[in-house]
Amino acid sequence: MPLHVALHHETRYRYDRAVHLGPQVIRLRPAPHCRTPIISYSLRIEPDGHFLNWQQDPQGNFLARAIFEETTRNFSVTVDLVAEMSVINPFDFFVEEATENWPFEYERGLRTELRPYLTKTRLGRHLADFIAPFRSKNEHVVDFIVGLNRALQQRIDYVVRLEPGVQTPEQTLALARGSCRDSAWLAVHALRHLGIAARFASGYLIQLTADVPSLDGPSGPAQDFTDLHAWAEAYLP
Repeated sequence: MPLHVALHHETRYRYDRAVHLGPQVIRLRPAPHCRTPIISYSLRIEPDGHFLNWQQDPQGNFLARAIFEETTRNFSVTVDLVAEMSVINPFDFFVEEATENWPFEYERGLRTELRPYLTKTRLGRHLADFIAPFRSKNEHVVDFIVGLNRALQQRIDYVVRLEPGVQTPEQTLALARGSCRDSAWLAVHALRHLGIAARFASGYLIQLTADVPSLDGPSGPAQDFTDLHAWAEAYLP
């Protein structure tokens, strides 16, 4: 029987005086290509006196755009969703023969479509040193990406960072630590400098305690845990 989990997300703003809210764009709906089945979803916005329109950006993400007529001292966004925690094999795919082994180049038309995901930051010293060993590799492209991901995990310590913004790849490598968003941004630009289209993604991390302790590895979290999360996505034909 599939396991369903309910997620409740509230973001609230309180102001010390009545304010006029400009158009608010809310990005809190699972992407259409999300592999985790979403059983139900609802979005509630307060104050009630608003117009709501759903839009889609060029990547197909759903955006809720709210327009408010009256001033208010409170603004809140509440999301409730139910997800099916089905087991997913992340390697359940085949790579096209022409791009099966690294290094490879995207076909010209595809490269044009992927141009935004190949845009690179300036290659700093730390990032150049990090990706240098991967430039000379010759192996199956999935093994190549797994190896890059493993090297990043071994190099960067994970920390919970409450400061706003994202560290640059150079900052994360120099500090050798970062939050999930910092490591994701580093992975995106490492991949791009190596010629693989990549993008930054965000969503929720839901970790549940195991019913039975693991006999051959970590048992996972000691209690159910949910938080905002970020990761990198790479495009393979």
